Amino acid sequence: MPIRSVGYLLLAMLLCMAGEDYVVAEESVELAVAEDGVQRGSVSLDDFYHPNHLIVRAGKPVELVLKSLTTITPHNFILKEPEAGLNVEEEIGAGKTVTVKFTPTRPGTYTFYCDKRLLFFKSHREKGMEGRLEVR
Repeated sequence: MPIRSVGYLLLAMLLCMAGEDYVVAEESVELAVAEDGVQRGSVSLDDFYHPNHLIVRAGKPVELVLKSLTTITPHNFILKEPEAGLNVEEEIGAGKTVTVKFTPTRPGTYTFYCDKRLLFFKSHREKGMEGRLEVR
């Protein structure tokens, strides 16, 4: 590929990543408790989390499969609320799938997000890549 084409490709990628802020409709999913006592679900990642509102029960283990739908952009999944038993920080490379496990201990609503950022642009979270974990 000629150097000029690579330059245009990089410029196009930067402009796409800089992007505008978006408001995303809430997609709620309540995770059922399986026979083995584990609440399982999956979340897709592109510019946002799908679904972006997960409902779980306190005291029951949660297992989430995080699947990146991107081809270039890496993401992460951060859920930091140690007082509620939530201490997750997982990298999800472009096109990769990762499973995270945790057990929420306290009812409440907690925010998960992606803090990836390109150079001096807004972080993915600042552009709307966050969701809610509702623990009942």
